[in-house]
Parts: sequence; C-alpha cells; structure tokens
Amino acid sequence: MKRKGPPPSDNMRAEYTFDYTHAVRGKYYRRLIKEGTNVAVLEPDVASAFRDSASVNAALRSLLEMSEATRRLTTHTKRGPKKRVAA
Repeated sequence: MKRKGPPPSDNMRAEYTFDYTHAVRGKYYRRLIKEGTNVAVLEPDVASAFRDSASVNAALRSLLEMSEATRRLTTHTKRGPKKRVAA
C-alpha cells in the first residue's frame, strides 16, 4: 500500500484569481462557426474504443483510404460495351 503524502496546500500565487464575474459565455462562438469547426459526439460504446481524438481521426482516415481504394475497384470504366467479333 502506498503511503499518503502531505495533504495538498493552497500554494497558488495571489495573482491567480479565478473571478469569473466578468466572463462572457459563448464569446468565441461566432468565430468558431465562421472557421468551420466540426464537433461529432460519439456514443459511449464507440467512445470507449478510443483513448483520444487523435486515435479517432486516425481510424477515420484509414476508413476513408479504404473506401477510396474499394471505390476505384468497383467503379465502371467509361468505355463502351465490348463489341463481339463474328467468328
């Protein structure tokens, strides 16, 4: 069993005051919308498979690469139908 250390003390400097009385809710909301920030909320069962947003992005990128590769395999060419040559 680990020993417990000394209890945490309030050792913050005096200039670090957390007075949020002048805070504005949604201050940067319009800028985020303008820049095109996308947020996707994952269901809990899906979120449990990933440890952070970087792993979610990596999985989605690999899925996109795979879908591009398979789309090229299944896309019809623009050539016309083959003409049969009389034997």
